[in-house]
Amino acid sequence: MMMSSNNMESSAKAKEEEEITKISLMRSMVETQDPSSKEVDDMTMRRFLRGRDLDVEKASSMFLKYLKWRRSFVPNGFISPSELTHEIQQNKMFLQGSDKKGRPISVLLAARHFQHNGGLDEFKRFIVYIFDKILTRMLPGQDKFIVIGDLEGWGYANCDIRAYLSALSLLQDYYPERLGKMFVVHAPYIFMAAWKVVHPFIDVKTRKKIVFVENKSLKSTLLEEIDESQLPEIYGGTLPLIPIQDS
Repeated sequence: MMMSSNNMESSAKAKEEEEITKISLMRSMVETQDPSSKEVDDMTMRRFLRGRDLDVEKASSMFLKYLKWRRSFVPNGFISPSELTHEIQQNKMFLQGSDKKGRPISVLLAARHFQHNGGLDEFKRFIVYIFDKILTRMLPGQDKFIVIGDLEGWGYANCDIRAYLSALSLLQDYYPERLGKMFVVHAPYIFMAAWKVVHPFIDVKTRKKIVFVENKSLKSTLLEEIDESQLPEIYGGTLPLIPIQDS
């Protein structure tokens, strides 16, 4: 049975009012334990609440852990490309354009990823650098981004389970409700062995945002979400890829 537009509006309004109330509760809870949280806006609080299904205690705990992590992992407030020599040399992450909802579009060319002397620590710094760079591209009121994970040419030499799990952990623990959608394209059959290892660690909300796209419907699927003028050239659009450090 379909809801009427009036019922849908009243339901949405009730949910919004519930969120506003819970943001206020969460704010009073976290500000007592960490005064620096007074500088954080309501939109951020709302993301952590939604990431924990509006459970104020769980969201507060998650948010306080985030603040503590941020201070220790990004003490200068930002990560410099000079800390990411090996990662940037691989030239695997790109940022350009936005989808029909105004969400920034990033592209990962996964076959360019290899383990290197910088180790897992540099990789983690790179992931945070990526997320922070994407956030600077967001328009006011927008809080999500799109990823196109391109696995063309991916092989066992590129397989790095520890790196995949680290990126997933950073996304889920410290950037809740940031991922709008991830399109996985050109996935070779051998990738599914790595996917089976990673999949159990992906929370249910994140799983719903990951879409494997068949080659035959690649352009048409992307065009449902992205205008051709904003789609990268390699997928039949008009935008050139821009390395994330240059975006």
